[in-house]
Amino acid sequence: MSRIRLTGDEIRYISLFESVTGAAAKDCIIDDKLNRVIFTVKPGDVGFAIGKGGANIKFLRRMTGRDIEVIEYADLPADFIKNSLAPARVREIQILDRPDGRRIAVVIVEPRDKGVAIGKNGKTAERTRFLVKRYFQIDNVVIT
Repeated sequence: MSRIRLTGDEIRYISLFESVTGAAAKDCIIDDKLNRVIFTVKPGDVGFAIGKGGANIKFLRRMTGRDIEVIEYADLPADFIKNSLAPARVREIQILDRPDGRRIAVVIVEPRDKGVAIGKNGKTAERTRFLVKRYFQIDNVVIT
């Protein structure tokens, strides 16, 4: 994560997030296309970030006018993918190195949870693909 550069707006969002929630944000991504802000927080801080009954998220949503998404960071790609796809139940994750040099994560979820893992209009899957490329140089995530 040391190579990630944050914009001034992302730094301001992190500051606001940390002051409202008390959780330590590791990263912030502003997604203008889907009008959302995605925060990754250090392991164990998701509860603080969300707040009782989702109070912190609701407050931040009102303040910013954007959807707020929080993902718990993990050092291992498989653990991070599980966190990103939650609450979908993940059965197995395989990370494959292709002959062309690309890395792909194949994620097998419970059949009933496939819709949750993909998200409305592919929103959750897209977020997961973006984040694993950013943190772990994995080119694609395939959900089956």
